[in-house]
Amino acid sequence: MLKLNDVMAGYGSTTILHGVSLEVNAGEIVTIVGGNGAGKTTTLRVISSLIRARSGQVQFEGRDITGMKAHKVVEAGITMVPEARQLFPEMTVLENLQMGSFTRHARAHYKEKLDEVVGLFPRVAERFSQQAQSLSGGEQQMVAIARGMMACPRLMLFDEPSLGLAPIVVKQVFDVVRAIAAGGTTVLIVEQNVYQTLKIADRGYVIENGEIVMGGEAEQLIGDDHVRKAYLGI
Repeated sequence: MLKLNDVMAGYGSTTILHGVSLEVNAGEIVTIVGGNGAGKTTTLRVISSLIRARSGQVQFEGRDITGMKAHKVVEAGITMVPEARQLFPEMTVLENLQMGSFTRHARAHYKEKLDEVVGLFPRVAERFSQQAQSLSGGEQQMVAIARGMMACPRLMLFDEPSLGLAPIVVKQVFDVVRAIAAGGTTVLIVEQNVYQTLKIADRGYVIENGEIVMGGEAEQLIGDDHVRKAYLGI
C-alpha cells in the first residue's frame, strides 16, 4: 500500500532522513521505533507532504505522491493524527469533526462516518456542542482521532497518540487504534510507548539518526537485544 524508497528530507540546511525505505501493506499496523530526533515524525510529515522529500520517492497504492500538496494527499486516502492533537480550540467538537470531512469523498459519506465515530467514541458524541479547548487531554485526543477518521482514510498515520495522557487513557488509545485497524484501515504509528505499540503492531522498523537500521515482525523486535536495551529498558 505505502512504500518509501530512499527518502531524504530535513529542515533548512539540516538533513534528518538519510535514505529511509520502508513498506506498509494493506490491513497492517506498522510502527516506527526510535529515540527523540531520530526522524520518526519527519517520516510521517514527508508521507503527508507537510514537508517535501529532497530525494527519493513516496508511493501510495502504486501512485507516486512525492511532493503532492498536503490536501491532495488527504484526498488520495491518507490522514495524520498529529502530535499534540492540534484541534481548533474555539470550535465545537462537532465542528472539528466536520473539518475532517472537507474532501468530496468524505462529504458524501459524512453521515455514516459520523455514526461510526459515535459508536467508537460515545463520550465524544456527548461533547459535540462543547468547545474543543474545554475537554480533557484524553477527550481531545479522541476528538483528534475521530477527526482523522472523518476523512474516510485508507491509511491513518499516528504521531505520538498517547503523549501526555494518563495510563488508563493510553490503554483506551491503543484499543481504539486496534479497532480502527480491525475495521479495515491500515495504520502507521509513531509512539513513545514502544512496548505497548509493538504489542498491537504486526511489524515495525527501528530508525536511528535518520536511517532504518532494523525491521521485522513486532514479536521479533520485542525479543531483539538491541531493541530491549535501547527502547524497552530491559
